[in-house]
Amino acid sequence: MADFHETPLDRAVEAELNVTEADLRDAKVIADQMSLVDVRILMEHVLKLHAKDPNFPQTVLDRIVEFLGNEDIFANPDGYERLIYEMKVEAALITNNSPYSEVRSVVDNHDDPAMPSSTIRVWVIGLFFSSALAAINQLFSIRMPPIGIGSNVAQLLAYPLGRLSSRVLPDWGFTLWGIRHSLNPGPFSRKEHMLITIMATVAASGPYTTNIVWIQYLKQYFGQEYAGSFAYQILIALSTNLIGYGMAGVTRRFLVYPTYCVWPASLSTIALNSAFHNRENRPVEGPFGKIYHVSRYKFFLLAFVAMYVYFWFPDAIFAAMSRFSWITWIAPTNVMLNAVAGFNNGLGFNPWSTFDWNVISGPDPLMVPFFSTLNRFMGQFVSAFVILGLWCSNAWGTAYLPINSNYVYDNSAHRYNVSHIINEKGLFDAGRYESYSPAYLAAGNLTIYLFFFAVYPATLTYVFLNHRYEIATGFKSLIWSFWKSKNPEANEYKDVHNRLMAAYPEAPDWWYLVLLLFAIGCGIGGISGWPTYTTPAVVFYGLLLCIVFVIPIGIVVAITGIETTLNVLAEFIGGSIVEGNALAMNFFKAYGYITCANALSFANDLKLAHYVKIPPRQTFMGQVVATMVSTVICTGILKYQLTSIPGVCTPEAVNSMTCPGVNTFFTASVLWGTIGPKKVFGAGGQYTALLVGWPLGVAIPVIVWALQKRFPSQKWMRQIHPVLLINGALNWAPYNLSWTFPGVWIGWLSWIWCKNRFVGFWSKYNFVLSAAFTCGISVSATIIFFALDMNGHFVDWWGNNVVGQGCEGKACALKTLNPGEHFGPGPGEFH
Repeated sequence: MADFHETPLDRAVEAELNVTEADLRDAKVIADQMSLVDVRILMEHVLKLHAKDPNFPQTVLDRIVEFLGNEDIFANPDGYERLIYEMKVEAALITNNSPYSEVRSVVDNHDDPAMPSSTIRVWVIGLFFSSALAAINQLFSIRMPPIGIGSNVAQLLAYPLGRLSSRVLPDWGFTLWGIRHSLNPGPFSRKEHMLITIMATVAASGPYTTNIVWIQYLKQYFGQEYAGSFAYQILIALSTNLIGYGMAGVTRRFLVYPTYCVWPASLSTIALNSAFHNRENRPVEGPFGKIYHVSRYKFFLLAFVAMYVYFWFPDAIFAAMSRFSWITWIAPTNVMLNAVAGFNNGLGFNPWSTFDWNVISGPDPLMVPFFSTLNRFMGQFVSAFVILGLWCSNAWGTAYLPINSNYVYDNSAHRYNVSHIINEKGLFDAGRYESYSPAYLAAGNLTIYLFFFAVYPATLTYVFLNHRYEIATGFKSLIWSFWKSKNPEANEYKDVHNRLMAAYPEAPDWWYLVLLLFAIGCGIGGISGWPTYTTPAVVFYGLLLCIVFVIPIGIVVAITGIETTLNVLAEFIGGSIVEGNALAMNFFKAYGYITCANALSFANDLKLAHYVKIPPRQTFMGQVVATMVSTVICTGILKYQLTSIPGVCTPEAVNSMTCPGVNTFFTASVLWGTIGPKKVFGAGGQYTALLVGWPLGVAIPVIVWALQKRFPSQKWMRQIHPVLLINGALNWAPYNLSWTFPGVWIGWLSWIWCKNRFVGFWSKYNFVLSAAFTCGISVSATIIFFALDMNGHFVDWWGNNVVGQGCEGKACALKTLNPGEHFGPGPGEFH
C-alpha cells in the first residue's frame, strides 16, 4: 500500500463518508472487487438494519437512500461513478471493517489465531488482580468515604507484569490434549492483556447480597445470627453473581454478534489495550494546522501523568475546582439561589460547574456518542422544572425539605427513623407507624420515581417501534442454531469480526444452562436452608424480569452506552408482593436487579473479547472462574468484617467503618419492604399521582416515533432518543445538572467539532485520552486516600472551605417549621 496516492475524489469521499486516509486505502482494495449487484444487495440489508441507528452516519445513510432509490443507477452506471464509488467503499468498510469510525479507530480488523490468550501467566496475573481488587474493594466498601479500585488500574499494572514475565520466565511447559502450555509462550500479547482485564472487571465489585447479610446479622438492624454462617453467605452470593451469566448465552445473538451493537464503554478499554500493544504510528493532521506524530502509547503516558498530577488539586488541594459553584458564592445563604444553582444541594443550573474530570466523566463524554450525552442532558434539564414546580408549590410538603435530597423524611422534616415503625422482630408495627409519621420524599427524589416508572415501559415501547427487525434477526439466528446452520442466511453475521471469530469454537449453550442451573440451586439452597422468610420462587422472579428486559435494555446500552437498571422496578414489584417483610423484599430486589445487570455485564465482556478476538470459551472460563474466586474472597472478607471490626456500622467504628451504604440500604428495605409501595404509591397513598409515569413512558416513544415518521426530512429528529431523555431525568438526588452540563461542551468538542474536521486525529487519540484520564484519576485517588483521607489530613483554606458554606454545607428548605410543628397529617390522622 506504500504507493497509494490520494486523488481529489478520495479526499471528497473521506469527507463524505467520514473515513480516515488509512481506512479508505484498505477499503479501496476490497471495493475494486465488488460488483454493483453485490453492493445493492448489501445496502438493502444495511438500510433495514441501520435506518434508525443513531450511531450510523446520517450523510452515509442519505447516500444509501439516494443509491437505492434511483433505478437509473443500475441501468446506466456510467453516469453515477462517484456515488457508485462511495457505495463500494462503504460496502467494503461494512464487510471488512466497521461502518462506525469510533470502532474502526481502536478495533483491529485482522487476527492471528496463533496469538496466545489463555496462558499460565494470564491465569496467575488475572487471578492475582481478581483477588486483590475483590479484597480491597470489599474491605473498604463500608468506610466513609469508601475507596474502590477499578479494573482500569489492573489493566494498567498488568502490562508491565506481563512484559516482565515474558522476559524472565523460562520456556518450561507441558502438553495437554495436544496443546502445549508454557510458563513463557513468547511476547505478552494483547489477547492475554485483555483477558486479564476482563477477569479483573468481574472481580472489582462485590456480591450484591453483602448488603442483605449486613442488615440481617448486625444487632442494630435485624440481629439474625444465622446470617453469619459462611455457607449461607456463599450460597446466596454465588447465586446472584452467576445467575445473570447463565442468561447471557441467549444474548449473544442480540447483543454481541450484530454490528450495530457497538458497546461504546468497551472502546476506551480497547484503546488502552491498543496503545500498549500496537506501536504503529501514522502521522495525522489535527487542530491548529499541525501534523501530529506522537504515538498512542506516548500520548497515553503523557495524558496519564498529567491527569495523575492534576487530580490532586480538585480532589485534595483546591476543592472549589471540583465543586465550582461560583454562582452560589455570591450569596451563600440565599435559599432560592442555592436551590437553583447549588452544586451540593441544589439543581446545578451552572453552565460550567467543575474542573474535575471525575465529576464530568459519568458517563465519559469522550466515550459515549454525543447524541447520548445531549439526550440525557436535555431530559435532566427539562425534569429540573418539574422539581422546581413541586418544591415551589409545596406539593406533598416538599417545600419543608431540601429540594434535591435522596434521604427519607418524617413530617417534622427530620430524617425518617425506621426504628419507630418496627417491632423487636424487625417487622412492621401499624400502631407505631400511625403514632409516628408517613415517609416523605424530597422533590428531586419524587421526580426520580416519576421517571423511573416511565423508563421501563418506554424501553419496551421504543425497542418494539424501532428495533423489531434486529430482534427478529436475533431470534432467527437463535432458532436456526438448533439445526446446525441448515439455513446459513439466517444463522450468519457477515461482518469481518464475526468471520474472524468463526475460527474459534463457540461456548456451547449447555455451558450456560449448567451455570444457570447451578446458580438457581445455590439460590434455592440459601433461601430455603435458613429462616429467611422468603419464597424460593424469588429466584425465578429475577429470571422472569431478566427475560423480559435484558434484550430491550441491552440493545439500548449497546447502542448508546447508557444502561437502565431494574432496581426500582424490582423493589416496587417485590415490595408490593411481600408487603411488611423487608428481608423478603431485599431478595426480590437483589434477584430482580442483579440478574439482568450481570447478563449485560457478561455481554459487554463478550463484545470486548469479540473485538480483540479472544476465543469465546476462554472468555467464558476466565470470567466465570474470576467471579467464583472473587465471590469466595469477598465473602471471607465480609465474615471478618462482621465479627472482627469493633463497632462496625456504628458511629464509633474504628477506621471510619461506619457503613453509609449499608445504612441507606437498611432504610430503603424498611420503607419499601416494611411500609411497602402500596402505602406510598397505591390507592390512597400520598404519592399515587406519580404512577402517571407508566402511561407517560408509553406515550413519549410513540410521540417521538410518530414525529420522526411525519417529518422524515428533519434529520436532526433522528438523534432524539426517548429512552435517553427519560434516563436523563433519573440523574437527581444527590446528582444534578452540575454533573452533566460540562460534559455537553466536551462531548460536542470531541464528537462533533473534532471528529468532523480531523477524523484521523480523533480516531487516533480520543479513546486513548479517555482511558488515560480514567487511569490517572484511579491511581491518584487511591494514593490520595491512603496518604491523606485515611489519616484525617485536610488542607484548611478558602479553596476547600468555600464548597461547604451556607446552603451548600447544610441543605436549606423553602419553608421551615417551629419546634413541635409538623406538615401533613399528624399522629392518628393517617393509616
